[in-house]
Amino acid sequence: MFSAILITEDGSPRAQVTRLDEADLPDGDVRVDVEYSTLNYKDALAITGASPVVRAWPMVPGIDLAGTVAESAHPDWKEGDRVVLNGWGAGESHWGGLAQKARVNGDWLVPLPAVFGSRQAMAIGTAGYTASLCVAALLDRGVRPGEGEVLVTGATGGVGGVAIALLARAGFTVAASTGKAAEAGYLRRLGADTVVDAAGLAGPGRPLQKERWAGVVDTLGSRTLANACAQTRRDGAVAACGLAQGMDFPASVAPFILRGVSLLGIDSVSAPRARRTAAWDRLARDLDPDALDAMTEEIALGEAVAAAGRFLERRVRGRIVVDVNR
Repeated sequence: MFSAILITEDGSPRAQVTRLDEADLPDGDVRVDVEYSTLNYKDALAITGASPVVRAWPMVPGIDLAGTVAESAHPDWKEGDRVVLNGWGAGESHWGGLAQKARVNGDWLVPLPAVFGSRQAMAIGTAGYTASLCVAALLDRGVRPGEGEVLVTGATGGVGGVAIALLARAGFTVAASTGKAAEAGYLRRLGADTVVDAAGLAGPGRPLQKERWAGVVDTLGSRTLANACAQTRRDGAVAACGLAQGMDFPASVAPFILRGVSLLGIDSVSAPRARRTAAWDRLARDLDPDALDAMTEEIALGEAVAAAGRFLERRVRGRIVVDVNR
């Protein structure tokens, strides 16, 4: 038997910590003893029922997990291997990581870098791994330190915080956009050089605006993404990975055909293992452990259901790590 958060549907979703049997686990060729998971915005939507992200019932939420392989029929993994899972429909269509045990497809796993413990890996989680993909995309497009500021929107979130830390470590001048003025000191400690009021990016804007950003990591979508593109300098690039403000994109083609701006979509859910491994290698090499600690809060599994509501109220800063064994 093991403990897990289980979401059931009887008219409306209901989430609670319960005891399950290993026989209840879904199909998969690797069983993992989970040590830590995370609480993300998508997990909060699933737990609260605020958005229909769950596609199968009942569901164990948790888009991330880190732990040790307990049993494997997959050629790449053996008992005792340290592994991480991010995305792949975990917590949506396949039971996820907010449980003490998981059974998953071995193709979804990547090795846990030796420099990280499982708690640190979950302090990074999908958010940090996505941030690493964004930084890699900007560098691959040719954005380099010294060419101008790089804007990070939604800067107090998990993706934003890790993106700031990685960009600063790579030598970029970073502008952090937030609507939380009180968090300016926190963002500067992560590596931001300037803090920008998010309100200036959130409203309607002209198709082309004053050139400012050499690159952008955008976690919000909607008008913020449109304005970020309109303010990006000639031959700059925008890595788009989120939709916290909305799925719409009220923009024109002007930045792309008149300034050569590139809009780079970042798919962290279904990225191939080679890209995932490269992203984790960058995190292992470049992420300052002190910056990681500064953005991390730890809770117990039994606290996760109540904590989910904080995401919807925008009362979360950085990362929430869940110790599933307490």
